[in-house]
Amino acid sequence: MATTTLRTLNGLDETPAALADSTLILVDYQNTYTRGVMELEGWQAALDAAAELLARARAAGTKIVHVIHDGGAGSPYDIREEIGRIHPRVAPVEGEPVVVKRVPDAFVGTDLGDHVDAAGHESVIVAGFMTHMCVLFTTQGAFLRGNRPTVVAETTATRPLRSMDTELPANQIHLAALATITDLYGVVVPTGKSLL
Repeated sequence: MATTTLRTLNGLDETPAALADSTLILVDYQNTYTRGVMELEGWQAALDAAAELLARARAAGTKIVHVIHDGGAGSPYDIREEIGRIHPRVAPVEGEPVVVKRVPDAFVGTDLGDHVDAAGHESVIVAGFMTHMCVLFTTQGAFLRGNRPTVVAETTATRPLRSMDTELPANQIHLAALATITDLYGVVVPTGKSLL
């Protein structure tokens, strides 16, 4: 039996975003997630996919915005130190703004919305770390402000979590977050190749 989503019930468009008519938001591709206490399962493959998507977006002339999380001095998210910097594989080039956030939704307390509005596109493409946290909440934020989000699943990754007395594997957390997005907040595509 097919599952009915809230998107379907609300008559929302299921068409994935097109690179040329969207803003690409790259969320928290920080070294934080590639080692140590916050290392994500599958980060290498997700980073490879993000680098490929970024290259395609640049070739298409897509507006690109990088987002990083600043957790403060001495934290694994210290953007003043190497651990908190954007991984070199997806580092910004001249003309690509970097938005610094302090909460999971990158639209809260930042100028991300201004960058998206200035680009003049309703559609946004979201890629990043972690699937269940900043990717999910930034996608929700985009939806709530009237944008049309598309999330590229292969560019995201997360880590195992514990819920009460149960250890939940990273893949289960990842898929659950993508299912939450699919239910209401946006379109989820498996790969960047799904985007025109």
